[in-house]
Amino acid sequence: MDEQAYLPPERPPRKPGQEPSARLTLDAYIRTRKELEELKGEGRTYMAERLLHAREFGDISENAEYDAAKNEQALMEARIRHLEQMLRDPDIIEAADGDEVGPGKLVTVRPVDDGAAADDDETYLVALSPEERAPGVRTVTSSSPLGSALLGRKVGDRITYQAPGGSFTYEVVGCEPFRP
Repeated sequence: MDEQAYLPPERPPRKPGQEPSARLTLDAYIRTRKELEELKGEGRTYMAERLLHAREFGDISENAEYDAAKNEQALMEARIRHLEQMLRDPDIIEAADGDEVGPGKLVTVRPVDDGAAADDDETYLVALSPEERAPGVRTVTSSSPLGSALLGRKVGDRITYQAPGGSFTYEVVGCEPFRP
């Protein structure tokens, strides 16, 4: 199936006070729709076959294989419900051009310490949702300690943020929109 089948449908404007179900880039929306379709089709078929096979091992009240299959099925169904809720009425966003860090931007940071070099640089995709992905880089959500510290910064700015592992200081050395 081509990408056109996974594009978001046209929708009427939201009423005042109505919030979107999620904020995703077009790339994340398409990837999420594909995952949902795969889980609802092939995923459910696989789970049915696995449960049928597990029942063949005997009494289901003492069948570890059956319990494991039921647990996996429950996790898959929870993921399906989560994806359906996200895709119900999302805002489709695009990374804005400009030199300020925001959602949809690839940001390169360098640790600030005496021995930091260019090979210590780390690149992150700043995203509104953990569903966002970019090949070869890690995703950091805008609500995480690092992500919130990066928002609004520009190349050359230094940031310090608190994380469970301690306090970290970085310098922003690059910022560009992510274009899949």
